[in-house]
Amino acid sequence: MRESVHKTVLLNETIDGLNLRDDSIVLDATFGGGGHSKEILKRYPKVKIIALDQDESVFENFKDPRIIFVNENFRNLDKALDGQKINGVIFDLGLSSDQLENSGRGFSFMKDEPLLMTMKANPSPEDTTALDIVNSWDEKNLADIIYGYGEERFSRRIAKGMREARKRGEIKSTRELVKIIEESVPMAYRRGKLHFATRTFQALRIAVNDELGALKEGLEKGFEALKDGGRMSVISFHSLEDRVVKNFYREKAKEKKAILINKKPIVPGEEETRENPRARSAKLRVLEKTI
Repeated sequence: MRESVHKTVLLNETIDGLNLRDDSIVLDATFGGGGHSKEILKRYPKVKIIALDQDESVFENFKDPRIIFVNENFRNLDKALDGQKINGVIFDLGLSSDQLENSGRGFSFMKDEPLLMTMKANPSPEDTTALDIVNSWDEKNLADIIYGYGEERFSRRIAKGMREARKRGEIKSTRELVKIIEESVPMAYRRGKLHFATRTFQALRIAVNDELGALKEGLEKGFEALKDGGRMSVISFHSLEDRVVKNFYREKAKEKKAILINKKPIVPGEEETRENPRARSAKLRVLEKTI
């Protein structure tokens, strides 16, 4: 049994924002390392939790009758709930440390792994992978997703580098991809504070898993599933996700269907970012349904 190494970000703030009671039903739409669910059950022992994750391996360490585990992407949370109404829903949109460190699916540019980048533990042949994208998409489409999803200013140079590399053979591993990116960007960029491969890897992961499309669907379905007075806590980690969440919240508030619990996002304090550097970009937004 693998021990989770994931540190849950903004743990207390996320749960406090839900304003739960002992008889609440909570949807943990991104179970991951289970940090939120464990803390909720510690505080509210009678709460019922429905936990979703499309990576079924994350459920292996947890055996608790108060948690119903569903191996599903949160864009399909309506199927998991089957009409059941809930008091709170959590979306933690960060990639868990367990997936970065242990999945072997190519999420990290610090390890040499197969180019998969899919959240599914056992992808089917029909599922799109990063291997498919870097080896078969044309240069313009590659540049578009690297810029659009990664906000990478050297996207065209990187896409061109991928196209040239393909002439020599299939790009199969994260190490090969990192080398291509390294050779495509300026020397000064390679020495920057942010690793030069970060934005490209982010873009490929978002494209492989259709993360922004899934987020829009999940937010809408999660909101519909909330009871009147129910709350939604969403933690995002990059500007594209946060923009989707912010716009969704604003639209619901404008329609008089919800109120913003925090008009500005809640961010980690100095102590949390010092203990967990991956928390530094996190933003929490909380919404309450009013109809």
